[in-house]
Amino acid sequence: MKRNIRLLIEYDGTRYQGWQRLGGDSNTTTIQGKIESVLCEMTGEPVKITGSGRTDAGVHALGQVANFHTDSTLPCYEIQKYLTRYLPSDIGILAVSEAGERFHSRLNAKKKTYLYRISLPGVPNVFQRKYLWHFPETLDIDKMRTAASLLLGVHDFKGFSSVKKTKKSTVREIYDISIYKTSSEIRISYTGNGFLHNMVRILTGTLVEIGCQKMKPDDILKVFETQKREDAGMTAPPQGLFLTDVNY
Repeated sequence: MKRNIRLLIEYDGTRYQGWQRLGGDSNTTTIQGKIESVLCEMTGEPVKITGSGRTDAGVHALGQVANFHTDSTLPCYEIQKYLTRYLPSDIGILAVSEAGERFHSRLNAKKKTYLYRISLPGVPNVFQRKYLWHFPETLDIDKMRTAASLLLGVHDFKGFSSVKKTKKSTVREIYDISIYKTSSEIRISYTGNGFLHNMVRILTGTLVEIGCQKMKPDDILKVFETQKREDAGMTAPPQGLFLTDVNY
């Protein structure tokens, strides 16, 4: 029986085309493709890893979870050591562990947390510029919090996503949205049972448009009613988004 190995991964997504391997046998322009190529070299067998979710091009992760099956007998610490040695410095393997036979990093995930970071106007953030949305206007956080409260609970989030026609459900539950300000940035944290394609970035863009008076908090309800993408706000750029945690 093949072993099931679980990985805890962090990565800077700046130079990658997202998590998911693109068509073909392998490629190294994605996080998945890069890790798989190293694992194939290590094990001498074809390896496919499954992530807890797909992050878009330019999106980062502090706590992505993935798993793969292998016949390799290398102990977990040796697997981590090998990956650390041969992966580029913008992909880090934080932990490697044995998982149960039935563990599936995506299907078994109960909730995920994403963080979006927005710089305050006039703050240079020289060393964080690749990890923030440099939005030029002052945002009304109280209005953003009012709007965020309307997003909590179980809703059909189709209008807040890039999903076109799909037979799969677009209903998701958001447990918590926290919006807070530091000395140099605004941070928005989202926790839910799952997120649709571009959903966090569109939610963020919508909250930002509400924060700069281009939309009203009640416009959230209109999007739920019409289910139309054009009724929601802009799509926030990818570099401010981080997958921070996956719970099982």
